[in-house]
Amino acid sequence: MIPAKLAHFGFLALPDYSMIALANAVEACRMANRCVGRAVYRWTLFGLDERPVRASNGLTMAPALALDRAHAPDLLFVCGGVDVRSAVSRGLRATLRRAARNGTPLGALCTGTFALAEAGLLDGYRCAVHWEDAAAMREEFPAIEVVNELFVLDRDRLTCTGGIGPLDMMLFLIEAKLGREIAEQVSVTFILDRIRGGAERQPIHEHDRVSLNHPLLGRAMAMIEDGVGEKQHPAEVAAALGISLRQLQRLFRAHLGESPASFIRRLRLKRAQTMLQLMKMPVTEVATACGFGSGAYFANAYRAHFGYSPRAERQIRTMADVSPRSAGGTLVGALWWEHSRDCGR
Repeated sequence: MIPAKLAHFGFLALPDYSMIALANAVEACRMANRCVGRAVYRWTLFGLDERPVRASNGLTMAPALALDRAHAPDLLFVCGGVDVRSAVSRGLRATLRRAARNGTPLGALCTGTFALAEAGLLDGYRCAVHWEDAAAMREEFPAIEVVNELFVLDRDRLTCTGGIGPLDMMLFLIEAKLGREIAEQVSVTFILDRIRGGAERQPIHEHDRVSLNHPLLGRAMAMIEDGVGEKQHPAEVAAALGISLRQLQRLFRAHLGESPASFIRRLRLKRAQTMLQLMKMPVTEVATACGFGSGAYFANAYRAHFGYSPRAERQIRTMADVSPRSAGGTLVGALWWEHSRDCGR
């Protein structure tokens, strides 16, 4: 377990990290100090070196210390953001492994979980990551149990989603150290309506708000989301809920405006899009991993939904990585490339 004495948090910022995730974690510590009237918590921003690290919003904060030159914090969080794969270098993996060998508990904010996974430091652990990256991580790291929760504490690993999820996680740590009253003071000061527990599911889709008023629909959606990579049939979902297929169809159409089959197909396609953007897995393997029976059916469904093919999606990412400011790095450039290929140019 992570020790209860936690007082010094380290935040290792990766290039293009999520500033909102980092700021929420730090601000919770600052406000806790204010509520108790003394400096209970302190925090340090780290980098692999002492150069400033640019966040995904374009703003820059300068790390106070290079991680390998500083005194180890009580808990070190890896702060990720967009395109985390390119931010995970051999040096970062070595640094994280060294910290683990030295007994430093490790955590992650947003896609920082991917960095810990790449370093082999989450095998056999449960972990949380932003819902956009969960499917790709499950495919790439089968030894890790990726769960759809706000944050997860598993022995000496504390992983968290992005956005305001780190604030929920820090309130959990504040309550463990300073008590419920202080945690609630921090929560109220930030105008939160409640403190969310780590086991709460991430609100993945806009439809989750609908499911709050329709528990049966929420259960159906959760079952579909959890098994989106498998070959699901709406009749199986209905049977598991103890209702008829016709009842399930009426439920989806009344509150979501679409059929269960359409909902399943759309989730599969969204998952496929994320995997194509984040992983180098062949398109045919992505199709299989997302529950599509054939590559041709997958390609047709993808084009019908997004307006371009899975290969164009991969090309968009490739062009953007090579020259993010060039015209070729745009959707138009990728579609032109696809059209030229199809025309034999």
